Parts: sequence; C-alpha cells; structure tokens
Amino acid sequence: MAENRDSVSDKVKGGVNKSKGEVKDQVGNATNNSDMQKEGKKDKVKGKFQETTGKVKEDR
Repeated sequence: MAENRDSVSDKVKGGVNKSKGEVKDQVGNATNNSDMQKEGKKDKVKGKFQETTGKVKEDR
C-alpha cells in the first residue's frame, strides 16, 4: 500500500514540475530570457523522470 502512495506522489510531483517547467519555458521565451527557458526545460525533464518513476513503482 505504501508503494502505491509513493507512485502517486511521484506522479503528482512530476506533473507539477512539468507544468512549472512549461510556464518558465514559455515566459522565458516571451521575455527573451534564455536562462529562464533553460530552467524551465530542466524542470520539464525532472517532471518526466518523476512521472516515469511513479509509473514504474506502480507496475511492480
């Protein structure tokens, strides 16, 4: 049961990081701020990794 909560937690955190990263990426693009765009892209990758980790835990 704890593993299920862990997988849900990872997926939720991943979704939040992907969303946050998308916002930063778009704002950085709109304001021509390459550092913010890079930070957004890193957050999106982190979020994808967290979601994948949650899916793997769920499938065990």
